[in-house]
Amino acid sequence: PLQEVRRKMDKKEQVYRDLQKHLDKQAVGYPSTKSGAEIRLLKRFFTPEEALLAIHLNYKPRAAGEIYETVKETGKPFDDMVNMLDRMVKNGVIGHMEKGGTRYFYTLPLVIGMFEGQVYNLTPEFITDVREYISDKAFGLEFLSTELPQMRTIPVGKSIRQEHHVATYDQLIGIIEETDGPIVINECICRKIEAMGGNPCQKTSRLETCMAFGNIAKNCVQAGMGRVIGKEEARDIAGQNESDGLVLQPSNTRKVDFVCACCGCCCGMLRLHRMLAKPVNFWSTSYYAAVNPGDCTGCGACVDRCQVNALRIGKSLGIPGVNPDRCIGCGNCVSSCPSGAICLVKKEEETIPPVDSEDLYDTIMANKKTTLRKTRLVARLILKK
Repeated sequence: PLQEVRRKMDKKEQVYRDLQKHLDKQAVGYPSTKSGAEIRLLKRFFTPEEALLAIHLNYKPRAAGEIYETVKETGKPFDDMVNMLDRMVKNGVIGHMEKGGTRYFYTLPLVIGMFEGQVYNLTPEFITDVREYISDKAFGLEFLSTELPQMRTIPVGKSIRQEHHVATYDQLIGIIEETDGPIVINECICRKIEAMGGNPCQKTSRLETCMAFGNIAKNCVQAGMGRVIGKEEARDIAGQNESDGLVLQPSNTRKVDFVCACCGCCCGMLRLHRMLAKPVNFWSTSYYAAVNPGDCTGCGACVDRCQVNALRIGKSLGIPGVNPDRCIGCGNCVSSCPSGAICLVKKEEETIPPVDSEDLYDTIMANKKTTLRKTRLVARLILKK
């Protein structure tokens, strides 16, 4: 009967709304919008049955056996549940890790997570829904209002001086050398989307620029995403990224899971940076650039190189000045200065990242902002404070 069909349809719709509410309670939320783009995205990510199972996960990894205890009353066999979880891992919409022979699964935020997991499955319809959702104020506030950013900026290799004593997690070559697992190179989803829309990147013609390490690399291997590369090729790609002036943005953890190589023309993060009045308030970085006026020739190479509009040639002296509210300490201006007039300065208050992704999201969850604190954030953005 028609009434029964409608009842089943309504039940399926409710599953996605229940999953949206569940994801919104995680460390990085997934708020609802008037447009309904968040539900359309969930329908692209999960079947109704998968959505129902995903509600039993959270951002903290849960063992498969523990998950089964919460769903076994449905009558689904354990192996069927694990197979479904594996399909979701392969589709890039949940995370997976293994410790001591036990398998664990966990939810992923939209960014950084489910969105990037679709890099090899892009369609115009998906891109439209993503753009509509991430441009909504509700998502923007949720993304910006975390106590710690999910990503940070580290300097390119040529900008680091010997006296800096840079920690391994703040230098890409150190991350590459110390990893004991696979390294996977993936295409940049931001650059790929812009190219599909007829706007090729102005900084590089390469798509394979973003590296995965640790559990994310293992998940990529399981999902058949990207290419497994050796350390020598990883070092070569790192050198190419630096030559192209790309900004290095790893996970905001000491145990690094990924390093994105970003450009100001395509990257959603750097575009957001340029929209904010004082973006460093929402960024994690240990350095900032400084110009020595006596050595500067005023060539402007650093201004052209900067991806975040942090440098500007002064009208009176004809030499660049650094805006401390905009500089993210990427070091690209340092490596491109022909006269050596720019250097990176380490901030007095060094922010040590959380140990790993679970520690990061625990910290974010413990400091999850209330509606009042998000309202204050709006005021900061509007008043440019």
